[in-house]
Amino acid sequence: MSINTNINNDLYNDYTTEDTEENESTSLLTNGSVQTRTKGASFFSSVFNLMNAIMGSGILGLAYAMASTGIVGFCILLALVSSLAAYSIHLLLKLCDHTGINSYEDLGHRALKNPGKVLVGVAILIQNIGAMSSYLFILKLELPAAINSFLTPDNTGNVWYEDGRLLLILVTFCVVLPLAILPKIGFLGYTSSLAFFFMLYFTVVVVVKKWSIPCPLPHNVTTVPDNNQTSNSSDSECTPQLFVVSSKSAYAIPTMAFSFLCHTAVLPIYCELDRPTKTRMQNVANVGISLSFLVYLISALFGYLTFYAHVNSQLLLSYDAYMPRDIMIMTVRLAILLSVLLTVPLIHFPARKAVILLLCGGRPFSWLIHIIATLIIVGVVLILAIFVPDIRNVFGVVGSTTSSCLLFVFPGIFYLKISSQPLKSFDSIGAILLVVFGLFMGVISFTVIIITWVQSS
Repeated sequence: MSINTNINNDLYNDYTTEDTEENESTSLLTNGSVQTRTKGASFFSSVFNLMNAIMGSGILGLAYAMASTGIVGFCILLALVSSLAAYSIHLLLKLCDHTGINSYEDLGHRALKNPGKVLVGVAILIQNIGAMSSYLFILKLELPAAINSFLTPDNTGNVWYEDGRLLLILVTFCVVLPLAILPKIGFLGYTSSLAFFFMLYFTVVVVVKKWSIPCPLPHNVTTVPDNNQTSNSSDSECTPQLFVVSSKSAYAIPTMAFSFLCHTAVLPIYCELDRPTKTRMQNVANVGISLSFLVYLISALFGYLTFYAHVNSQLLLSYDAYMPRDIMIMTVRLAILLSVLLTVPLIHFPARKAVILLLCGGRPFSWLIHIIATLIIVGVVLILAIFVPDIRNVFGVVGSTTSSCLLFVFPGIFYLKISSQPLKSFDSIGAILLVVFGLFMGVISFTVIIITWVQSS
């Protein structure tokens, strides 16, 4: 999921009375035509905003996905998912031009009436809860390591700041909750842009550190991430695998779907684009997805070629045993933690909006409902982050369900229901294939993940 899904555009306007004034200064889609404002977001600014929406915690799990599928298998799957993501955006933009609708939820209502709007709202809610829990999971694992990296090696023993769960609870109640409970949080929309540069820095560090950790791994001992058992590393384990098929491969496509989901942000970005046309916005999407694909591929490839089969499902953890006090690893850990800390409250806003919309409809703003919804969502996310044992479980379950729906299934179904094109047309056939692929891969991946859980328990 993307890190800033549907955040920078209409995240907090629902609670203010400034909608009319803001709509006068933005691009609007009305009756299938585009009314342009005098000055909108530039092409490259829109590309940056879309990449901001795409790139998130999924980047930490892609090296594990490569280890589970092999280099060639991973490249094929990543290219397939990114291409289908671009094509589903093409369908959404066509519907946007055809109907004048600029909201994913409203497209669901147009296609399937109230059930469609509810389905989209529930999917966005679950997707954002999954994204928030993945970020808090990173905080739980990385915060103790970040604190220890700044302390002297003589500090040993079980001290309170080494307990990731305790630190997570403190950070959630002291930082995340106060920021999330605000009715307006516009200033974090600017700081969240730093997250994209943090991801670029993370990629650079992964590439550089490929030559700092030799293979076989140091001390001839490594930790297998799935069962925390030790095994001897040998030269044979330093040979990259081109194709791998196992039960762990079921996590690959859901993780990729989780990593490329930006569709709830596409239509608002389209409205903000200077001289908005479908072709211009499609070019924005193609460039944004292509650059994200490149960053994802480089970080996954060099992460895998550093640790091979021993790569952790959360890549930063793989560096802890071998470079616990390396300056670059320390700084990239702080960068990731900072981006996570500032992004969780932002992702919370559309989740709370979906909850209030589903339960209360269009009722006026109420502080009581606002606070109760905030506490419930933060509580659920905190519980998930504390008790989920592995971040790949978040990527797998959320990616195979809501990410697949928002990325593949919903755009295809909405196009088939709303568009007047015949079923034999190119886009109609493409929409059918998009739905079939999303359902097939989602069901297969989710089934294998559940079977793996049952067998391991």
